[in-house]
Amino acid sequence: PAAATEATSVADRPIASPAARKMAREKGIDLAQVATQDPLGRIRVQDVATFEVAPREQAKAPQAPAPQAAPSTAPGKPEERIKMSRRRKTIANRLVEVQQTAAMLTTFNEIDMSAVMSLRKRRQEKFVKDNEVKLGFMSFFTKAAVAALKKMPYLNAEIQGDEIVLKKFYDIGIAVSAPDGLVVPVVRDADKKNFGEIEKDIINLAVKARDNKLGLSDLTGGTFTITNGGTFGSLMSTPILNGPQVAILGMHAINLRPVAIDAERMENRPMMYVALSYDHRIVDGKEAVTFLKHIKDLLEDPESLIFEA
Repeated sequence: PAAATEATSVADRPIASPAARKMAREKGIDLAQVATQDPLGRIRVQDVATFEVAPREQAKAPQAPAPQAAPSTAPGKPEERIKMSRRRKTIANRLVEVQQTAAMLTTFNEIDMSAVMSLRKRRQEKFVKDNEVKLGFMSFFTKAAVAALKKMPYLNAEIQGDEIVLKKFYDIGIAVSAPDGLVVPVVRDADKKNFGEIEKDIINLAVKARDNKLGLSDLTGGTFTITNGGTFGSLMSTPILNGPQVAILGMHAINLRPVAIDAERMENRPMMYVALSYDHRIVDGKEAVTFLKHIKDLLEDPESLIFEA
């Protein structure tokens, strides 16, 4: 038994050069713990030396400092540092999270706004008299979005684990600018409201956002979002999803552009680019393009909204 134990012990000993064994004895290093790059597994002097140096360097290495902003490239120049508000940090974290978790894609189209603008001009006076608010563009887009969502229900959904949750209600988020950043209050049951009720809801939510009076109930539970960068002059953009929603519609500035009426005629028309960002995990390109085309058709014939939504 003693001879067998000795033989096993010798067989288990790592293969090493005499010089490597000598260095290991002098430094008190267990060769069984030394890794080697030799294809035959032989421990060399440099392997022992590396094993010896690494712990010392690790012990001497200072603890990594917390990440900080890069130093100014122009020392001595005036600058100002502003601490991010809680809302701004929340917005930033949510936007990064969406981009990291969703397969986001954007499709574009353009809308001739002539018919909507003509209808608003003809009906504005009576609309204000009946509703005590002006008829804006957002109510048209809200009603058109609801009509399109009814035809393309996967855009009015969210992903929960390995399930797709199709929402059978239409709570439309309207992105508005607030002092601490963009917020998305929700117009509840937009499918059950007329143009006047939608316009009133949007105005009330915008005022609450401006005065920092939005509550949690105003901001949660939306099923689809509309954002209007055209308010600030944006010609085109790719809006980021408002998670856990899977689609967002982006409106833009209305500009006169030459449009071909037929093979021989051109006219200047008030045109708007629109964008639809969507989560490609559950929304296919065909659905997204069809959705945006349906909104275009409805807004270029706005009377049809009476029958669609």
